[in-house]
Amino acid sequence: MSYEEHLQADARLTILKELSRQTDGRLNETVLTAVLDAFGYRKSRDWVRTQLRALEDIGAITLAQAGTVFIASITRAGQDHVDRRTILEGVQRPSPEV
Repeated sequence: MSYEEHLQADARLTILKELSRQTDGRLNETVLTAVLDAFGYRKSRDWVRTQLRALEDIGAITLAQAGTVFIASITRAGQDHVDRRTILEGVQRPSPEV
């Protein structure tokens, strides 16, 4: 796995974890960009959108659009990955809870 692939997989896990923390499992791309920034991912909006589309392609999230902003919602498959019930390709595996 290349450095960029590792970076993307880890960022996707960060997105899924943050969505799973929300009461309704949803956040917009602006908030998700700020969350990624807080974890050291200083990336463009286009890069974040690419990660969101990749997560949608594997069934981990669904995307809706409100104006020009994407709204991401975690799916059962995405939650199962965060909960370590299944493994999604292209997403870093979560660490075991201690």
